[in-house]
Amino acid sequence: MIQKQKRFETAVIHEGYDSKEMLGSLSTPIFQTSTYSFETAELGERRFAGEESGYIYSRLGNPTVRVLEERVASLEKGEAGLAFASGMAAVSAVLIALTKANDHIICSSGLYGCTFGLLTMMREKYNIMTDFSEMKSKEELRSLIRPETTVIYVETPINPTMRLIDLKQVAEVAKEYGIPVVVDNTFSSPYLQQPLELGCDIVLHSATKYIGGHGDVIAGLVVGKKSFIDMVSQTTQKDIGGVISPFDAWLLLRGLKTLPVRLDRHCDNAQKIVEQLKMHRKIANVYYPEDEENRDFSIMKKQMKRGGGIISFEVKGDKSQAQLLLNQLGFIKIAVSLGDAETLIEHPATMTHASIPYEVRQQMGITDQLIRLSVGLEAWEDIWADLEQALEQL
Repeated sequence: MIQKQKRFETAVIHEGYDSKEMLGSLSTPIFQTSTYSFETAELGERRFAGEESGYIYSRLGNPTVRVLEERVASLEKGEAGLAFASGMAAVSAVLIALTKANDHIICSSGLYGCTFGLLTMMREKYNIMTDFSEMKSKEELRSLIRPETTVIYVETPINPTMRLIDLKQVAEVAKEYGIPVVVDNTFSSPYLQQPLELGCDIVLHSATKYIGGHGDVIAGLVVGKKSFIDMVSQTTQKDIGGVISPFDAWLLLRGLKTLPVRLDRHCDNAQKIVEQLKMHRKIANVYYPEDEENRDFSIMKKQMKRGGGIISFEVKGDKSQAQLLLNQLGFIKIAVSLGDAETLIEHPATMTHASIPYEVRQQMGITDQLIRLSVGLEAWEDIWADLEQALEQL
């Protein structure tokens, strides 16, 4: 039978797994084992030498994890994938693999607080310097490239300001210099944005968020060319050891099956909440990619399917007013994650991005009035009613 390439909604359920190979089990089995036996000593020798494929030890590979890796690679249109114990395990493994002492990184102007912390540590320990850029033009990007620049690292949408970076433009400049482009695709997931199709080289996720989707797993994923994934697998993952457990991989496979359905609802709800926030007298600014008044709307239309489920907005007032809003909410939970079925809200300046120095936060656009909202799957009318009653108390 000739197999046509599956559409996203089909691949997200079926890719990388054949139940006939697993006694007909509809659900991917959990291979909860640390090690694997060899029929002969010679077979063990060949596997350790890389002369024959097969499993050795679950830090080096696991059948449940392999299904997850192949499925995500397919969804991101990459050659191979690699799963990690957390999003930051994925980020650190990739950046360490691409750098050595005294190298240079160009990074989008604004990023997750722990990624900023990692870059700070790499500077202090290994003199790996980072320049932050809004990447508005090719000329701006070219002006920052040095002989020692080994990676361009991009978040888009940027956490938590929701600014967008034109990935195709960045990739075109990077290819002029042979520099790999790494994209944190957490906020979009492969359903809304596929950086590799735009010319980027490596895509990574905190799979804890939309890919898991249920707030019950910590994990990371990386997709790219097979040669790069193999190198990371055999070095910074194997030797540092940030590997995912088989059960967590199984949770992600379960969550992935509903990714398109969930994200459509997240996006629908977010658009409704944006409309309401923009009309409220106590809101100063609203930042959402699919808002036609958003300064980066043209970029969104080029590279994203929809705007996603994250909204950032600024209240009129100071930090105390932002925190008062959070404290007056009912069912909306104060929590720093995102992508769950539940609507979550947080104050970036004192939570996810608190480790970033105040002056740098201001340059990134992370003000004390900024609030990040992860719009959940509840009825949007109920989400808005909770927000509205809290806003009325400011």
